[in-house]
Amino acid sequence: MSLLDAKHSDHRSWIQVGDVYEITKKPRLFDLSPWEAIPFVPMADIPQGGTYAPDFTLKTPAQIRSGTYFERGDILVAKITPSFENGKQALASEVPVPFGFATTEVIPLRPRHKGQDRRLLFFYLLHPDVRHYVAERMEGTTGRQRVPPEVLLDLPFPEFAPEEQRAITDALEVIQDSIRAETRTTEATASLKRATMRELFTRGLRNETQKETEIGPMPESWDTYPLGDLCIESDTVDLRREGDREVEYVDVSSVSRKFLRVESTSQITLSSGPGRARKRIFAGDVIFATVRPTLLRTATVPDHLDDQVCSTAFCVLRRDRNSTAEKFIFYLVQREQFVQQLSSLETGASYPAVTDRIVKDQPVPVPTIDDQREIVAILDAIDRKIDLHRRKRAVLDDLFKALLHKLMTGEIRITELMIEQLDCND
Repeated sequence: MSLLDAKHSDHRSWIQVGDVYEITKKPRLFDLSPWEAIPFVPMADIPQGGTYAPDFTLKTPAQIRSGTYFERGDILVAKITPSFENGKQALASEVPVPFGFATTEVIPLRPRHKGQDRRLLFFYLLHPDVRHYVAERMEGTTGRQRVPPEVLLDLPFPEFAPEEQRAITDALEVIQDSIRAETRTTEATASLKRATMRELFTRGLRNETQKETEIGPMPESWDTYPLGDLCIESDTVDLRREGDREVEYVDVSSVSRKFLRVESTSQITLSSGPGRARKRIFAGDVIFATVRPTLLRTATVPDHLDDQVCSTAFCVLRRDRNSTAEKFIFYLVQREQFVQQLSSLETGASYPAVTDRIVKDQPVPVPTIDDQREIVAILDAIDRKIDLHRRKRAVLDDLFKALLHKLMTGEIRITELMIEQLDCND
């Protein structure tokens, strides 16, 4: 059942947001001159997905020429597309003075009277059904649509006693704290991976003397080869021979830029679907996007996509098993140096790109097979840790959404939960 359909049931009393919240207005004749520094919150500093506090910069009164006035503790809701749909909102409880200014593209909300736990509305506005309901009522031209303030104020809102509000938001906050912890761990591990790659591909594993090469320093015993020398030829699919075969199709948008993996596919027949020319892929191949804005997205083809197809916007790198360890090429093309090399070689005004030939002509550092295997083992261990925390975060996201929905609809009561059991950091 949709969250907003629940207002027709007898499980919960429903009011409107405007019954208990109002839009904060700047007082008439408000004087900024007594304040030396005033917090200003641009849209880029408003978080999304459940983080409370926005970042801000301190400005002098003379520097505040425009903006939306808000007061400490207000909920700042982004009103412009796609910021609203992406869940950009903040709870401005940690600003150093009693007020501030934000981008004009936010709506500041504050309780009309004491007893309202602001976190409840903050979490409620993150519910996908609520976002969808409000987004359908945005106004304006395509690409510049905005949420009218009255849409937020007229939004159906479940009614809870103050003590129940606090208990609900405490439970939801435990999950959000755990989500943030998993996010921080993922980001820290990703940073560790970047630093480890820099060390491994410049200093190696044996603390060898380094030598200078056309692609920077590397261990004395390593060589440089064009990337293509480590690969065997891949092939495009001949539609005249295989035109009606059903296959899984990997597009550039299917590959996660952040996690470097194939996240989704579509099923097509080779004689239909997006574009007629496609490339065959096998398990273990590395696919490397060559067209902006997806340039440099890369992934290893998983086992379940063996003998399928991908977009021609990928360069398919199929390792020569006699010269490279499994997954070594996957890590080679993630190197910052490799990314910089290709970025300087893009051509085309509308869709900057590099060709497969350019990708394969790039010189790369090549140690012995044994060293390759050790490097892969180290980086693979870090990737597994990143993936573990990514999956834990995904589970917590699902738990938050499910619990939020069930609490808001009255399907479960907060008294039925053991709050201490929700400590997801244990």
